Amino acid sequence: MRCNVSKSSSPGSRVLMLLENAPYLRDGRVRHEANTLVAAGYQVTVICPAFDDEPRSEIVDDVQIYRFPGIEAGGGIFGYMVEYGQALLMMFAWSLWVWVRRGFDVLHTHNPPDTLSLIAAFYKLWGKKFVYDHHDLSPDLYRIRFDDRGRGVVYNVLMFFERFSCHLADHIIATNESYQAVEIERGGASEEDITIVRNGPYLQEIETTKPEITLRNGTNHVLGYAGIIGYQDGLDYLIRALVHLTDTLGRHDFRCVICGTGDALSMVQALVSEHRLEHYVRFAGWLSRSELVSYLLAADICVAPEPSNLYNDRSTMIKLMEYMMLGKPIVAFDLPEHRVTAENAALYAKPNDELDFAKKVTTLMDDPDLCVRLGQFGKQRVETELAWPYQAEKLLEVYRSLQGV
Repeated sequence: MRCNVSKSSSPGSRVLMLLENAPYLRDGRVRHEANTLVAAGYQVTVICPAFDDEPRSEIVDDVQIYRFPGIEAGGGIFGYMVEYGQALLMMFAWSLWVWVRRGFDVLHTHNPPDTLSLIAAFYKLWGKKFVYDHHDLSPDLYRIRFDDRGRGVVYNVLMFFERFSCHLADHIIATNESYQAVEIERGGASEEDITIVRNGPYLQEIETTKPEITLRNGTNHVLGYAGIIGYQDGLDYLIRALVHLTDTLGRHDFRCVICGTGDALSMVQALVSEHRLEHYVRFAGWLSRSELVSYLLAADICVAPEPSNLYNDRSTMIKLMEYMMLGKPIVAFDLPEHRVTAENAALYAKPNDELDFAKKVTTLMDDPDLCVRLGQFGKQRVETELAWPYQAEKLLEVYRSLQGV
């Protein structure tokens, strides 16, 4: 399936995207959006952090990328303040460079952090349009990350910048209906100023990829996880579910492959060592796109262990659609947005019940026909409803509205 869009040559077709949370080549949503706009005739520039030895400037698929040296100052509150503060200054400096050298008409920010709206506020003074692409509920993520400290000054500041971003934006892009409700109820936005553009994979990515057969290595069942390993992502729940799988349910015929990295990686690795699960768990690290698809193709069952909380209940997890695209059966906790995305492609465990999660895994281990049915449903749902080309037109509608078309 190809994304066929018409070319745009009207004024207002130069776009500057700001991305702090990940390098450009690692963020599939931002790449899809940038490529869609380029295909429609827009000039797209992206400012983002550098990863490893990436060049300061390069052009990828006709998207001009400028990178600044990102820093990771630790996972505490002070560390995030340093990281976001440094990024804000670097991105503002690069934006001035782009303004002078290339020009832009629309500033498109991808949160977090919501403080990127400060840069947008400056350029609004000069007549630039502002698109607020709302990826994460930063106040809620902060609350679950820092527990009882989550209602203090920092939480209130995050709430302020979320509201400020919603009020300042000429248009808001939400990833689902739950985020749209937040933008209306606590952001004060009008429904007509919000467009839902869901995450969605490109189906062509799997056409020439083969499974990584070495993952099986004599075991009967391979479990696969792909994504960020953050404190909100539930890898600790997954490890405790694996403990139930081995100790409570007596299953030893599996291997779990965890693809990805993040600030909770050391915690998860410590849990694996504590419970002596090294034989059952393999950490693959961060993989290239083709490697990740190859690993997931080799999995028999894919898992989404995000626990129920204020953040996860309202967020759409990209990994679910990745699993579904590959025709994989899924085990996940029963969260509202999981149901919206996966529908009948998953078995749902009671929220945050690790034993029930393990039981759902064993159900799929022992019922290959059910695995096939879940996988086929998910693949069809992606192919007919959720793939990126179905979302691309909604993104272009946002930009046409900014141009008054």
